[in-house]
Amino acid sequence: VGEIPPHILRRVADTNFVLNKITTKTGKTQWRKKNYEDFKYLFEAANPVSEVENISSEKHADIIEFIKNSPRMIPPALVISDLKWRYAIRSVVRGRNLLMVGPSGSGKTLVAQTLADVFEDRSYFYFNLGSTQDARSTLIGNTHFSKEEGTFVSEALFVKAISTPNAIILLDEFSRAHHDAINILMTVLDPMQKYLRIDEHPETPTIKVAEGVTFVATANIGAEYTATRVIDRAILDRFQIVEVDTLDQEQEVGLLGIKFPDVAPAHITAVAEIADHTRKMVKSDDPKISTIISTRQTVEMTSLIYDGFGLDEAAEVCIFPFYSDAGGVDSERTYMKQLVQKFMKTSDEENPWDSPTAAVDADFATTA
Repeated sequence: VGEIPPHILRRVADTNFVLNKITTKTGKTQWRKKNYEDFKYLFEAANPVSEVENISSEKHADIIEFIKNSPRMIPPALVISDLKWRYAIRSVVRGRNLLMVGPSGSGKTLVAQTLADVFEDRSYFYFNLGSTQDARSTLIGNTHFSKEEGTFVSEALFVKAISTPNAIILLDEFSRAHHDAINILMTVLDPMQKYLRIDEHPETPTIKVAEGVTFVATANIGAEYTATRVIDRAILDRFQIVEVDTLDQEQEVGLLGIKFPDVAPAHITAVAEIADHTRKMVKSDDPKISTIISTRQTVEMTSLIYDGFGLDEAAEVCIFPFYSDAGGVDSERTYMKQLVQKFMKTSDEENPWDSPTAAVDADFATTA
């Protein structure tokens, strides 16, 4: 928006128009006002890569322009690189399935929900596969019998979702899905098949996935997620994969500052530094802990500080339960308590960043 002249912005403000950037033959830049309807197809129907040759040059130019400018749509509370965001947007525009992978609390679900917000004219459905106990009931429906109708299937919401043209369907906690759910989804996610079979009987009619439906799944991948399942390569090949990274310290401070502008910067910095230390420590040659502090945890800690809790109290309820106390003074919990103590202000005269624990100082210097 910063490159658009103010007088041009005023002309289209509060109207149902969009701006299309045009470069003339003489090299000059012009901004032409176009009705939103001219671009609506970007939000309504997928344009698979196999159909590129059927897209007019003008529409293809619109798609390129839309993808290129899409980082402007990223809300302040979402931290993701422009490249990964453009890749995600392009995948939705082209009707490709997306798999968001990354650590717990890194913002995978937020990215998926933000994509749904961007394409607000498309129907949005949410399914948490990690909490699904009966895959058939959730994804297909239940079989019933009545004297009047005989045997019939009461269709699940998922059937409605895949039957809705241009729908965006979020499959959350995909790596925790039961293997029955994965088996059911194999043909649904396959770009060459795209159908759901009600049961194994060969004469059973199938339900076709509607035109333009895009699946966005989230998954935790890593040794620390012991309750997750290894995702088969055949399933992975049905997705475009976007890695959602953990935030670095500067990004964490920025995000927490946006969410909690009234919390003292020193407190926000302390929370971010504690989290950053754990993320560096687990990657070190001699890790003292086995898991990181996620962004979800830092947000909750900062919200507690905003509500009057101390840093030590926030750590007591948000951090320490995730670390084992087995081993006494050599336990992970003891290490984390020493780390948090490093950032505690013990008196008005003392610097809050002074460390009373030499061992933690040494480790911090090693991982910083």
